[in-house]
Amino acid sequence: MAEPAASAEATDGLLRVRRIGKSFGAARVLQDVSLDLRAGEILAVVGENGAGKSTLMKILAGIHEDYDGEIALSGAAVRFTGVRDAERRGIAIIHQELNLVPGLTVAENIYLGREPMRLGLLVDRKALGTAAGKLLAELGIRIDPTAQLGRLRIGEQQLVEIAKAISVGARILIMDEPTSALSPGETETLFAIVRRLAAEGVAVIYISHRMDEIMALADQVMILRDGRHVLTAPIGDLTHASIITAMVGREVTSARQLHEIKAEEPVLAVKGLWLDVMTRRGAKRVIDNVTFAVRPGEIFGIGGLLGSGRTEILETIFGAGTGVSGGEIRLAGKPVDIASPQRARALGLAFVPEDRKLKGLVLADTISDNIALPSFAELSRFGFRRVTREEQAATRQIRNLAIACRSPRQNSATLSGGNQQKIVLGKWLETRPRVLLLDEPTRGIDVGAKQEIHDLILGLARDGLAVIVVSSELPELLHLSDRVLVMSEGRPQGILNRAQASEEAIMRLAARGHRDATMALEDLPS
Repeated sequence: MAEPAASAEATDGLLRVRRIGKSFGAARVLQDVSLDLRAGEILAVVGENGAGKSTLMKILAGIHEDYDGEIALSGAAVRFTGVRDAERRGIAIIHQELNLVPGLTVAENIYLGREPMRLGLLVDRKALGTAAGKLLAELGIRIDPTAQLGRLRIGEQQLVEIAKAISVGARILIMDEPTSALSPGETETLFAIVRRLAAEGVAVIYISHRMDEIMALADQVMILRDGRHVLTAPIGDLTHASIITAMVGREVTSARQLHEIKAEEPVLAVKGLWLDVMTRRGAKRVIDNVTFAVRPGEIFGIGGLLGSGRTEILETIFGAGTGVSGGEIRLAGKPVDIASPQRARALGLAFVPEDRKLKGLVLADTISDNIALPSFAELSRFGFRRVTREEQAATRQIRNLAIACRSPRQNSATLSGGNQQKIVLGKWLETRPRVLLLDEPTRGIDVGAKQEIHDLILGLARDGLAVIVVSSELPELLHLSDRVLVMSEGRPQGILNRAQASEEAIMRLAARGHRDATMALEDLPS
């Protein structure tokens, strides 16, 4: 663990940044940004996607070496020559995308490149395991240091990434969306680690789109907008609403206009849905006996802790499950067999996956290419692409979804996360689906884009589309959903209507395990 910082650093500042600027070609992404950071301080840096947060952090971590402005550590001017140089001077960064080796053990990942050696030739495995075990214990992380990293859950791997950064003796720890893959319990572990490090004098720069985390954790909040510094203020001087207004430059409202859901026949109904996947120990049932129905114009939420089977429900319905499944699926009252995503698409289902970059988009392709992918048969002729029709479809979705771009021919990788998510939505809306399946529809996007996505989902429901939403953010789930199915350990615990649903009610069902479940589930309408 890090040693307590010197009192001068706590008073005069550990990090001083002045007039930082950065351009990529003709695009100016940072302009005259300054900040001060004291030892033991937790500084939240917030802003919409494209505000310059990640670029600023990469400069501080030595990733970007070419920039304007000055950086001083403990009063001494520095200019990093790379990540290792920044680490040697006490700055470590934890990226949202994990930078670990799945085939190595936890201990090997933590001390990769810094392993204790015997006789200068061989890795001292015993010392390695002992050091890693001691560090994990000090941090309150209950993970076996000898476990292979690739076999851990994503949330556990994130905690290993944090331990790795701390192991270099960082005086300044930069954390970029560290809770994006963590369960509520793991998030509490992370918060305890951050507070303990701050108490020991480590300064923490914390980037997050989650306002509740910022309000609970930060001492100071720094807000960036369009590459410029907007304000820095103590957390006690700010409110949730004032932070959001400063981020987006306008007031953002979250009120929902409720609409009546007609007592029509369900457009989608599942009964007794189950999924088995193969593991080293044989078949494991990851979802079991899932039953629910969704009517036109209804937003049906699915909540639960990480690993509860939420995503697997959507994948199984869409024919994209990775194991053997069973149960009954009906569309408009008729039983259907959905063996593949192609079949699901033909039946009028659309699926926006959790990982838009890996499963939702072809980042190297244009907006037009991505929008056209699920509609190729309709947009083509005799198997040949009709580029004009593809661009017309893309233009239509750009207009309908307010996608910020130069043209339909712009590369998808150059857009912000919120606009990339709109492309994924747009490509499926172009198919005119009857049911829209959304897995974490706003993960990793800023608060302004999140509100736009929420408004879009609510508008689609008002127009009569049946929507199923999986979200790990309880405020989002409660804001969007007319009813919420709560999952735990692969089994349904109950379905809450809008009057019953609250964060406490959802967490009580999600955390108790299926053996204690007593709430009756709704039966599939006949």
